[in-house]
Amino acid sequence: MSKEQEMYYSDEHEWVLIETDNTVLIGITKFASDNLGDIVFIELPEAGSDVTQFEQFGEIESVKAVSELYSPVSGNITKINESAVQNPEILSDSPYEEGWLIQVELKDKSELENLMNLQDYESFLKSGKD
Repeated sequence: MSKEQEMYYSDEHEWVLIETDNTVLIGITKFASDNLGDIVFIELPEAGSDVTQFEQFGEIESVKAVSELYSPVSGNITKINESAVQNPEILSDSPYEEGWLIQVELKDKSELENLMNLQDYESFLKSGKD
């Protein structure tokens, strides 16, 4: 199974990858990075901050626009991807690998049920509701 098949997706084009029972990585999808174009700046909260499912937690600035980042899950940020902050082009080059944004300790694992699997996300993209 590919990494993308193991992920959960939000309709705001963020992904979640379970690392351990309680810990997940969050990033943006390839669809989002392709639509943004050249990413020039990422604003993320500090480690130790809380995020709430479907609430804004940061911003991405590209040459085209500034876009909000919405957390697909609730929890506490345990780590920020400093490499992505310092080299935002990583999000375009490797959105599912080096381009993760934050690591979160999940507050409620059942929130994952509110997200899409890869097949549902691909259908969502085809429906054009972005």
